[in-house]
Amino acid sequence: MRGGVRKHFFYYYFFLLLIFATSCSKRTENEVLVSRIIDGDTIEILLEGQKEKVRLIGIDTPESRLNKKAKKDAKRTNTDVKEIKKMGIRAKNFLKSIIKPGDGIRLEYDVTHRDQYGRILAYIYLSDGQMLNDLLVKEGFANTLTYPPNVKYEERFRESLRYARENKKGLWSEE
Repeated sequence: MRGGVRKHFFYYYFFLLLIFATSCSKRTENEVLVSRIIDGDTIEILLEGQKEKVRLIGIDTPESRLNKKAKKDAKRTNTDVKEIKKMGIRAKNFLKSIIKPGDGIRLEYDVTHRDQYGRILAYIYLSDGQMLNDLLVKEGFANTLTYPPNVKYEERFRESLRYARENKKGLWSEE
């Protein structure tokens, strides 16, 4: 009888260990470390020992460097390209005030996992549970930019943009 009890305890503890290991792996499967901030809506992470660029889904910040997109945005908005760059640097600096290299973040994917440039497309969650994409919009450092089929939080971002504009936050401020 004693051997049967030991056998049951062994299976019981093995089962508990299996449940614990499974729950731990699910909890950390999309957790990664920030490697560097590229600009206001793109970061670099360490994923399985490799550096990967991540483009935040659903948002767009001004360019922090003079490039083709900065010139295109300046023409489209009738704004000086130097002003676009200045706003882009403000957005990048705001992002740098929130996350830093070595910080742990969690990625949430939508329908499409990569863009045409090979970057990972994700919603990023901070250690306190806040969604970084939404925070950037709500604090006024990003516009909404939705490309179907990645539309999961489109309405949420629109509400946050409305809030930022009405409250003159970030790039919408009078400065």
